[in-house]
Amino acid sequence: MQVVPPKELSPYIKHYLFLERKGNDIQKLRLFSDGNTGIVFSLKSKLISGFDNYKTQSYLPTSFLYGQLNNFKDVYSGSEMSIVIVVFQPNGLHQLLGVDSGEFRDSIITVDAIFGQMGRDLEEKLTTLLTIPDRLQLLNHFFKTLEAKKPQTNQLIADASLAFIIKNKGQFSLKQLVAYTGYTERHIERKFTEGVGLNPKKFGNIIKLHHFLKLLKNKTENTSLTSISYETGFSDQSHLIKEFKKHTGMTPSEYLLNTGKLTNNFIETFPKNAL
Repeated sequence: MQVVPPKELSPYIKHYLFLERKGNDIQKLRLFSDGNTGIVFSLKSKLISGFDNYKTQSYLPTSFLYGQLNNFKDVYSGSEMSIVIVVFQPNGLHQLLGVDSGEFRDSIITVDAIFGQMGRDLEEKLTTLLTIPDRLQLLNHFFKTLEAKKPQTNQLIADASLAFIIKNKGQFSLKQLVAYTGYTERHIERKFTEGVGLNPKKFGNIIKLHHFLKLLKNKTENTSLTSISYETGFSDQSHLIKEFKKHTGMTPSEYLLNTGKLTNNFIETFPKNAL
């Protein structure tokens, strides 16, 4: 279930996700970038980050923040699953905390390392609440408290660059971005990476891929993959497939046929009981 935040939190939080699954079988889940960072609360059992000869190798923290991803990550759910995910806007974490988002790229960090005792308290309280409305109320209160004391940050360059890249669906050149913002390429890249966690070109590639996904899911029988490739700014179909597989670990056809989508970028990658 996906729920949007209240209006005052929408500049920082894109949406909340509430995912539930019953059963004790192992489920492999794949997360790939959608251009946003997030916080995961695993309320029933810890997610598993890897296996060694089908034996658990390591667990992820009960709650953790994940930074921007360069490609995809696989995790496993080994028992009944109850997950709450806070999906931030691309530069929402930087706005709320004033942190350099580039330092979190491809990282998983415990919630208490970011929020201290407030984070530990939030995790504990979420596990005691059984309904989505109650959990929403708690999360909104937590982030409204952070918003009220957030540091002052200069978001002009990052905000303008984000708006330009998203408006153009990831199809742009750095020269165009320089002309649009009036700042140098080096300054734009530094401020954008600080706010978003990726440089403008890498972020733009993710936006292009998700625009492609939207067109792919809505395509008619008469629409070819090649025509969608050109429309979304890829030079040819082979270039698109290469980029798509780099970010998702699968081909566009495999993604389209996958029935285990929890969200657009968080999916079950093979049937249950496969391990």
